[in-house]
Amino acid sequence: MSEAADPCGSEVTMHDVELLISKKDEIEAQIKALYDLLQDQKAVGMDEPLVDREGYPRADVDIYQVRTARHNIICLQNDHKAIMKEIEESLHRLHAREKEKREKDEAEAQAEALQSHQALPTAFAKVDVVTPGSPASMSGLQVGDEIISFGTVNTSNFQSLQNIAEVVQHSEGKPLSVSVVRNGKLVSFALTPLRWSGKGLLGCNIIPLKR
Repeated sequence: MSEAADPCGSEVTMHDVELLISKKDEIEAQIKALYDLLQDQKAVGMDEPLVDREGYPRADVDIYQVRTARHNIICLQNDHKAIMKEIEESLHRLHAREKEKREKDEAEAQAEALQSHQALPTAFAKVDVVTPGSPASMSGLQVGDEIISFGTVNTSNFQSLQNIAEVVQHSEGKPLSVSVVRNGKLVSFALTPLRWSGKGLLGCNIIPLKR
């Protein structure tokens, strides 16, 4: 039998299955060729008697050739049955392993997403307005960003928006380290309060989150 794939092994690949299918096609072609040979021998097939009514070997067919063809057909049919079973088992194992891998990848992705979400600090405020061209806009701050740190203000010491206002007033022209949660991911950047054509030093509006 073919050694292309071991259905009992755990490393069956699609290439192995393709080799088995190729071997199956080859066996089928050999069986067809042998049946064609029997057809040429007075269409004796697999069951027609090879002796005449008197019990003598028929003279109108090549008895040796017919017997050899019949024997080879039986052997090839057994090989065909075995390789079909091997293909079925290999495909089953391949599909089972792919399903297991897909389920494992999905579970790992879910676990990673859950861990990432749980690892993020709790936000204390949220950005609901960012004016185009403002210092906030230029720094990359976006509407919907949930603030977890703004300079020295963080979840543990935040009491009111006055905390942020004081940090901004004392940091004009100086970059502040800001960290936000955006689309479930932690994003950090520098924000420098500056006087610009608009109102305030940031050009954004921040609202506190209920805790």
